[in-house]
Amino acid sequence: MADRDQLNDIRDYFNNTLKEHGATPKGVDWNSEEAREPRFKQLAKVIAPSEEPVSILDYGCGYGALADYLLSKRIPVAQYIGFDIVEDMVLAAQRRFVGIKNLSFTANLNDVPQVDYAIACGVFNMKLSADYNDWTQYVVNSLGEMNTLGTKGFSANFLTKYSDADRMRPDLYYADPSFLFDYCKIHFSKNVALLHDYDLYDFTIVVRKNF
Repeated sequence: MADRDQLNDIRDYFNNTLKEHGATPKGVDWNSEEAREPRFKQLAKVIAPSEEPVSILDYGCGYGALADYLLSKRIPVAQYIGFDIVEDMVLAAQRRFVGIKNLSFTANLNDVPQVDYAIACGVFNMKLSADYNDWTQYVVNSLGEMNTLGTKGFSANFLTKYSDADRMRPDLYYADPSFLFDYCKIHFSKNVALLHDYDLYDFTIVVRKNF
């Protein structure tokens, strides 16, 4: 799997984007808010329709953009916990949402309790110099963590290996949707959806449990 040095490289990379662009989409290496809106919509499909507020782990939260989305769409959230390995991202998120009682942020996964749903948006895209197979192992290990923490399910999105070859970058991770679908079906739940029909060069895996 990705070793400590490679994860430190990831931390350094996003520390630099945050310093350069601040708590903005470019600060987490996204082009715009508009680029994330349709992705959040797909990821949120893991949440079962219910009048009961749910608890959510934002796995790789950055500065808390998913929290903005959930609030804007009035999705009933009893507790939102943002986790990120980049401490400066966590601090930026804490400053943005200071005083909101049901939102919290941490850089320590050991501090995160079990929740209803775990969601990861764009977390696995940037592999930098990591070997493809090593990064894939890191991905499946991380999905295992999300599966453990999300008692009702989890969702995550990935750049797709079906991207145009001439536009693919060596520092990005282009996942195999069939492999991840199969892995989730075998290891996590019989209720797995592969969403690859929303006109973007990525896909979303949705794993549902207990309903």
